[in-house]
Amino acid sequence: MGSARETAVLTLAACEKQGAWSDGHLKRTIREQGLDRRDAALAARLCYGVLQNKLLLDWRLSRVCSMKLDRLDAKVLCGLRVGAYQLLFLDKIPPSAAVNEAVELAKRHSRNPRAAGLVNGVLRALAREETPEIVGKDRLEALSIQYSHPRWLTEEFVNLLGMEGAEALLAADNGQPPAAAQVNTLKTTPEQLEAELRSAGAEVRPHPWLEGCLLLTGAGDLERLESFRRGEFYIQDAASRLAVLAAGPKPGQRVLDCCAAPGGKSFAAAILMENRGELISCDIHPHKIRLLEAGRERLGLSVIAPTLQNAAQCREDWRSGFDVVLADVPCSGLGIIRKKPDIRYKDPEPLKGLPRVQRAILDNCARYVRPGGVLLYSTCTLLPRENGGIVDAFLDARPDFSPEPFELPSLGAQPGRITFWPHIHGADGFFAARLRRKG
Repeated sequence: MGSARETAVLTLAACEKQGAWSDGHLKRTIREQGLDRRDAALAARLCYGVLQNKLLLDWRLSRVCSMKLDRLDAKVLCGLRVGAYQLLFLDKIPPSAAVNEAVELAKRHSRNPRAAGLVNGVLRALAREETPEIVGKDRLEALSIQYSHPRWLTEEFVNLLGMEGAEALLAADNGQPPAAAQVNTLKTTPEQLEAELRSAGAEVRPHPWLEGCLLLTGAGDLERLESFRRGEFYIQDAASRLAVLAAGPKPGQRVLDCCAAPGGKSFAAAILMENRGELISCDIHPHKIRLLEAGRERLGLSVIAPTLQNAAQCREDWRSGFDVVLADVPCSGLGIIRKKPDIRYKDPEPLKGLPRVQRAILDNCARYVRPGGVLLYSTCTLLPRENGGIVDAFLDARPDFSPEPFELPSLGAQPGRITFWPHIHGADGFFAARLRRKG
């Protein structure tokens, strides 16, 4: 049986060397190492904590390490980061435990006989060092190091929000948001589910501004809960659910979710539709269709019809066939960094081609909206070129569509579009625009 620290190191090394995504690899490694609930929680905290603070950890380590960090074996470097994260951020873990475990892992996973001594010396030096002031060549570099967002991304956010707003967003990205459980009101009530989750050991509180949403901490693996297995809730961020509320699907309507997996928007729409009407949920990957089918069965949402379909390729038989079309397009994902910290380290170059893909999907999905119907465009990013820029260009080319104001619970009237910000709304960064096709 493995340890929490070893599990974190193995996952981080896979991210470093193979470009693995931390969430999937971590779940697999936790299973392989046979960790109990408590150790699994610590492994996740260490793994995500290191990813959230990697640039800062490396900056601190490079001050006390005689070797350049990029010359170290990946598992040794990741062991140093895990040790450093415990020393600098986790005050409940004794420094000696953090150092000794890192040394043991270096002995186990490095062929270099000097690795363990180097790890011991570096972490002990780090533990003795007074917290230094972060000094970069300019304010941008200092922010980049302090909040561990690459400089290009820090610059994007500063250009959008100014220095003060950007710093608040960067700090929010490094927070630990609770899971947002959306209540399946076709099976239970928020009050009943809250009581049941508390009895299962979870810390639960109602969402401050979204009815039918419960915020969970300390629940462990949610899929093991009886209430989850019975389909009484599903996990979806408040911003994503509000985007579906903005689209406003109604019972008996014909609805199309063009990029549906993992299914949250389809589930939200089906519940709003009271499981009456037709809801076609599309994805291009067969394994994601199976995920949609499993969610449909668990939640009892028979209205959902999972369908293998590329959102950019036209289905002639769907033209002008839907009352509501949801187009939640592939994007840079820069609004969900607080949940997927690896996203911040993406190579920015391939992201430049995304607006072309997004526009192609929006153009195609618009064909499916009946006259008088609603088209919702959404992303989980914060970059205007993927959000308002796409919508504005589309509207210029399609005079038969126009922006339509909508109301959101607790947030009031919106002028046809909204951007959610982690540091303002306590939700994922998210963009949604409601467009009406003229009758």
